Amino acid sequence: MINDLIYWNALALFPKFGPKRFKKLYSYFPEMKGAFFASYHQLKEAGLEEEIILEFIEKRKKIEPEKEWEKLEKNEIKIITIKDENYPLHLKEIYCPPAILYFKGNLEKEEYSIAVVGTRKPTSYGKQAALEIVRELAQNGLTVISGLAIGIDSLSHQAALEAEGRTLAILGNGLDDIYPKSNQKLAEEIIQKKGALISEYPLGIPPLKQNFPYRNRIISGLGLGVLVLEAPKDSGALITARYALEQNREIFALPGSIYSQASLGPNNLIKMGAKLVTSSFDILDALNLVQASDFIENKKIIPDTKEEEILLEHLSSEPLHIDKLVQLTKLDITTLSSTLVLMEMKGKVKNLGGMNYIIAR
Repeated sequence: MINDLIYWNALALFPKFGPKRFKKLYSYFPEMKGAFFASYHQLKEAGLEEEIILEFIEKRKKIEPEKEWEKLEKNEIKIITIKDENYPLHLKEIYCPPAILYFKGNLEKEEYSIAVVGTRKPTSYGKQAALEIVRELAQNGLTVISGLAIGIDSLSHQAALEAEGRTLAILGNGLDDIYPKSNQKLAEEIIQKKGALISEYPLGIPPLKQNFPYRNRIISGLGLGVLVLEAPKDSGALITARYALEQNREIFALPGSIYSQASLGPNNLIKMGAKLVTSSFDILDALNLVQASDFIENKKIIPDTKEEEILLEHLSSEPLHIDKLVQLTKLDITTLSSTLVLMEMKGKVKNLGGMNYIIAR
């Protein structure tokens, strides 16, 4: 099997062998070694165009399959092909699924997973929603899929990791490079915590602009649905939503202010029929997941002291400044501050910065 994978990878190094042409090859040739060394007439019988055949025959003279395979091994990159029984089931169902997936980390069969996408420039509202909703989805057993971009993507991966959940990052370039560079540490943590970095592109393919819209069909195709948090009207997140629609996936959207450019995309999706989301329960319930029945119980926070009980009566997902909490709880500032510190250490509340607090789960 490894010997045949060597030639799947070698064929992928010819950039004009996309999913459609690859399908012609693996449908015609019993082994990909035969496809790699095939004659003009064999490739013609397989259904390839004359111009493509001639170009490939010239290109393969410069490809050394074994050496290219050694590069994968050196970078600890594995591949799985569409012919493999462990190829992701949901992805196999889409139009034009990738013939090959390159991955670093742990690629399992995903029964329950959801894609989370959004703008690279989220508002504080979008950041809060990403951390809260995605964390709860991960806590309830969903694998979180996103694109490793800055903004909502990064926040979604981080929220899943903080919840000790599993997350997959789909890249638009070869896995010998991390893009953006600022997410190198995040990428390493995803691998370390049983997640995976995934790409359909072989080594050496840079993060070209045109790769990312096409990459988005994998983000949507791997999951049961797509959650769009914040996205301007021209956001790449809306491309993912369109793919999800074509793939018959559920589309979820976070409503926002009509005056916020970042909420134009989700608000329009809701008008077009996407499911409005105000909590992770909306998603779990819509997907009919077993974990949804336990959600309400998991959400309960039990106070350990009288002071915590008083604070929990006033805290919610809406940020409250410590000065406002003093007014509401009638607790003195010293008692209130120490209680909030202890509650934050226990994971019950979260300080959003500037002494603004929300309930943590």
